[in-house]
Amino acid sequence: MRVQHQEEIARQMGIRSENEKVKKKKHVCHVCDKGFVSPSALDTHMLVHNGLKPFKCHLCEYACTTSGNLTYHLRTHSGEKPFKCHLCEYASAQSGNMTNHLRRHSGEKPFKCHLCEYACATSGYLVYHLRTHSGEKPFKCHVCDKGCDSPSALDTHMLVHNGLKPFKCHLCEYASTQSGALTLHLRTHSGEKPFKCHLCEYASAQSGALTKHLRRHSGEKPFKCHVCEYACTAPGDLTKHLRTHSGEKPFKCHVCEKAFAQSSHLTTHLQLHSGEKPYKCHVCEKALSQARG
Repeated sequence: MRVQHQEEIARQMGIRSENEKVKKKKHVCHVCDKGFVSPSALDTHMLVHNGLKPFKCHLCEYACTTSGNLTYHLRTHSGEKPFKCHLCEYASAQSGNMTNHLRRHSGEKPFKCHLCEYACATSGYLVYHLRTHSGEKPFKCHVCDKGCDSPSALDTHMLVHNGLKPFKCHLCEYASTQSGALTLHLRTHSGEKPFKCHLCEYASAQSGALTKHLRRHSGEKPFKCHVCEYACTAPGDLTKHLRTHSGEKPFKCHVCEKAFAQSSHLTTHLQLHSGEKPYKCHVCEKALSQARG
């Protein structure tokens, strides 16, 4: 089982063992060069290229390439959840979901990052995490060409374009595209800072901020630049740094088309157009558009 986990991790990182390479070469797709361990698996794969979806739902328009996927789909109509947790009320239509759920009880995190301390319960989460190191964002918005690291992140981003903000604050006008953002916003009303440092007095409303803070104590800088010696405590800082190498400036002014590498720089620039001067001197009446040391 341990070997299987290790091979799965390697597979998700694009690294194949010699044993796996031999297996994969036995039955190879002539269209995309993908390899399979059996002729039947190759036959199923070929349906992707020829567009055939022979397994059709008798209740709706859904069709797919495998009988297993049709079985899972039919459970969305019947509501059947045959896989039940013996420790709580959770039930699922898919065995894989049950496997992942049981790891919540056991605390098992078999999928480990080879670049930092991160570990998780599913291979999919490891794939997403590895993109924080590589900077890869393969899921592209068809409206603005922004890249996202997961399909769910892209779905959330699309709410920005359609104007939907379904998560609304019951205390003020605030609305958000994400439930997590609303949770964080509500803490601005309550003052709650549930994430506390065990080494100092620091506390935060966000778990990510605490994780970054703890690296100040440990000195850990897991996010490393592949071009130079730079390393940092947060993936966002690495993304900004990589733009110093690539020259990318994705944040563009809609007034004069000037572009910036960081969103905060665009925000400051826009104040030049609007005339806004939010930084006020507490000694005199002078106001500035930028904070200065």
